[in-house]
Amino acid sequence: MNKKRVVGMCIILLFASGCATPTQYKAEQLEAPATKMQQVKAQQTSASPSTKRYKRKVAIIRFTNETNYGKALMTDADFDRLGKQASDMLASRLVKSGNFMVFERSDIKKIQQEQTISGGGLIGVDTVIVGSVTEFGRSIAGKTGFMSSTKMQTAKAKVEIRLVDIKTGQAFFSSSGAGEANTESGEIAGYGSRAEYDATLNDRAIAAAITDVIDKMVSTLEEKAWRTDILEVSNGQVFISGGSRQGIKVGDTLKVISPGQKVKSKQTGMEITLPGKQVATIRVLSLFGDNENNEGSVCEVVSGLINPSSAANLYVEEVKL
Repeated sequence: MNKKRVVGMCIILLFASGCATPTQYKAEQLEAPATKMQQVKAQQTSASPSTKRYKRKVAIIRFTNETNYGKALMTDADFDRLGKQASDMLASRLVKSGNFMVFERSDIKKIQQEQTISGGGLIGVDTVIVGSVTEFGRSIAGKTGFMSSTKMQTAKAKVEIRLVDIKTGQAFFSSSGAGEANTESGEIAGYGSRAEYDATLNDRAIAAAITDVIDKMVSTLEEKAWRTDILEVSNGQVFISGGSRQGIKVGDTLKVISPGQKVKSKQTGMEITLPGKQVATIRVLSLFGDNENNEGSVCEVVSGLINPSSAANLYVEEVKL
């Protein structure tokens, strides 16, 4: 190959490689159609509005163990470790949600005795919760080989709950939840972990069952409109039960409802309350009280009319967006 041909090919290759080299472009910063402040404001506006939620007052009046597990070991008819454990877990989760005021009713006799001594009284609730552990059991499974063995412990639990309207005594919701927990251990040629009885499996299985059912229950409770009663109407002001601990804030708007007539259904034989009628709208001016026993709100009438003589028959309800 002659020198001229070699030189020509080198020139072609250099030219080609130069063309293949990507051109470095400097990024050009473009001005957004809206300023940064406007964008932040638009994002806040477009975000789904937070729904105003008032805390419902609920009480767990019964949560029992309806299984045979552990009953042979019970020495006291009132002692129910499994049911009490499930009740405590449910109450704890409801309190932690921040949407409920939970009152103790499972130890109602002891509470009433203490209330008699202290001169206090029990707070009325909107809904009571009745529940039970309907299934509970443990199992052990394992495999054994020439020089190895494995063992798995499993605990399974199932709980049933009902929500009961305190005014009518009617159960308006029922659901169940199931949970399972397990642990595994093994050894090879005598080395490894030996499976001993794991008592925590019981707790974890019940906790999983409570978690399974609580989401359904909470959404049902929150579907019901929050209500409270009128304490007094005086000098153009309306005093209602409930304050900051139930989520009420100054400036909140509420509606005053006159309950519908109660009629007896020929089909079911039960008494049915017809839909109520809104008679006024009120706005919260201030709050008073230092605990859930004595807190209330002072309101003004924005629209409509409230007759002081019939205030005891009216009730206050949240305005749902």
